[in-house]
Amino acid sequence: MSEWWRRLMPWQLVFKKSWLSCTALLSLLLVLLLSSLTSLPAHLPMSSGLSSGSSSSYSSLASPLNQSFTDLLDAYRQWDAHVGCANYRKIADKGFPKNPSLQDPNMDSCTSLKQKHVVVHVKGWTWLPDNLQNLYSCDCGLSCMWTTSEVFADDPDVLLFESVTPPRKRDANEPLRAYLDLEAGRKKTGFEDIFISYHAGDHIQATYAGASFHIHRSYVTSSVKRDDILVYWSSSRCIQTRDSLARELLSYLPHHSFGKCLNNVGGSGVLLSMYPKCRKSYGDDTYWAYHLHCAMSHYKFVLAIENTKTESYVTEKLFYALDAGAIPIYFGAPNVQDLVPPNSIIDGSKFSTLESLAAFIKKVADDPVLYAEYHAWRRCGIMGNYHQTRAVSLDSLPCRLCAFVSRAGGKSAPVVS
Repeated sequence: MSEWWRRLMPWQLVFKKSWLSCTALLSLLLVLLLSSLTSLPAHLPMSSGLSSGSSSSYSSLASPLNQSFTDLLDAYRQWDAHVGCANYRKIADKGFPKNPSLQDPNMDSCTSLKQKHVVVHVKGWTWLPDNLQNLYSCDCGLSCMWTTSEVFADDPDVLLFESVTPPRKRDANEPLRAYLDLEAGRKKTGFEDIFISYHAGDHIQATYAGASFHIHRSYVTSSVKRDDILVYWSSSRCIQTRDSLARELLSYLPHHSFGKCLNNVGGSGVLLSMYPKCRKSYGDDTYWAYHLHCAMSHYKFVLAIENTKTESYVTEKLFYALDAGAIPIYFGAPNVQDLVPPNSIIDGSKFSTLESLAAFIKKVADDPVLYAEYHAWRRCGIMGNYHQTRAVSLDSLPCRLCAFVSRAGGKSAPVVS
């Protein structure tokens, strides 16, 4: 052995010991890392709050299930095993800030009421549901009569008009004039004292989220989802831009298109032959809208495309899908997340292409846990701002209009020139 090698041997021993120490340390760190990973739950949040985007706020750290399913209740059970409401609430139920897209449905103070009884005479209307006609017992001891009949409204405090222009002039001690416009344009007539629309910036807000928009419907709901046809779509007002969007998106997805636009089911009268259990047991059961919710419930997704992309204009197209137990694929209001339950819809505008949106829809459709998570808001009671959306819907308009009129003083309110 040469002299230089003998001199180097002590250093070799040092290096050898150092290398062994480093190896042991790295091994220990690897063991700790692996043990921590295996102790994590199967589903964890991607972020600390609910996503305002299009995908689920929660994603599996494990490989996707890639498991086709049709039984929605079984998908719920799988989600319960992987996530569960207790874990979901820890992440999702963080409280929600005041939402500028929604009015506060609560009365500021009972002392602001100037009269205890208000009569609303509905004078001109085209579609307001008859079931709104009633004598209401509202907060703070306020009673409210909402009627189209002069028998019950011979001395009204306010006249309500919808699709009919109010009188051009109001004299002192005459009823106030209220005008309702829930169309996207929401244009005032210039002759109303009270303007009612879907927007929080107007006198009174009335969203499309209430039950008044789907009375007399079959509420038979299927727990079995079709796996061969993923998307339900129905439109009979054929608008070029909407049809073009639907045509491209649906070209990537198996779908059924009811209605007059892009119909691919052999006409508009086939719904009951496809789903005979949806037939109502009373009334006129031939009208397609009576069976809308039941038919939707057989599909995993419902395509909801508004007529226009307008702030806060979120119509029954979306809320029908939620009420039917399907996931809405939505195109419309840019602030839609302010008005819907957390993690309940797929916002199509958040995807760069319709092809990537279709790929995501297929991913959700083939993952029972991911699909069930879009229903967790309902099952776990995490409403977010949705409770407020429902609270300021058309359902509650009678009491809220009567409270507004009472605070104004009814017929004694000043005349605004």
